[in-house]
This record gives sequence, C-alpha cells and structure tokens, in this order.
Amino acid sequence: MKFIHRLGYYLGGFAIGLIILMFFLNGKDASCDYGPNARTVKNISSKPMSYSNEASSFIDENSLDSITVVNLIKYGSVDFSKSKTKLDSCKVYHIDNSYKEQDLELTVQNCDSLAKILKINYLND
Repeated sequence: MKFIHRLGYYLGGFAIGLIILMFFLNGKDASCDYGPNARTVKNISSKPMSYSNEASSFIDENSLDSITVVNLIKYGSVDFSKSKTKLDSCKVYHIDNSYKEQDLELTVQNCDSLAKILKINYLND
C-alpha cells in the first residue's frame, strides 16, 4: 500500500475520531488545565469567595464589583515566587493582573472549602 493511501486512511480515521469526541464532549464542562497557573486559578475560582476588611475597603474605594474581582483572579497570573505554597493548612497566592491600565496584585488565601481575598493593591511603577 502506498504512503499516500496509508496517510488518507489515517487522516480519515482521525477525523472520524474527532467527530465522535466532539459528539460525546459537547455540552460537558471539559477543560485542559494542566499548567500550574491554570490549575491554581481554577481551584481558587471553584470555591466560595470571602473578603478581608482591607480587601473590602479597597473594593469600595475603587468601585469594583464581585464579577470584576472574580475576573481579575480568573485571568490573572500567579506569581509563585511571592506565594506561600509550602503551608500545611491554607496556601497564600499572589495573583497579578491589570485593571483600567493599572497593575494590581491580589493576595488570596486558598483553603480547602473557602478562598479568602486578603489584600488588593495597585503596583507602583
């Protein structure tokens, strides 16, 4: 059998397999979060959020709403060098993002059943 025929059979089977996968995974909340940043952000986002007094005052002063804060976490970048990931109980993560062209840093305490936003700060240039 010629190479072109083998390649045609392979691509045809591959295409049929993709169609079957799309049929079975359609409507499911399947995701491929394999990187450390994506796994951490997904873990934090899946838990109920609470705010410290300092974070609540920052949110009130800057007229942020809860959806904006959730999006800052969801689309942010975790700075593992500043984070405290070796703690036994609740790990503390620093998440960097920008809002209205200003850089923000969120400090989030990630426990088993709750994620608490400890601090939100503007980063100085």
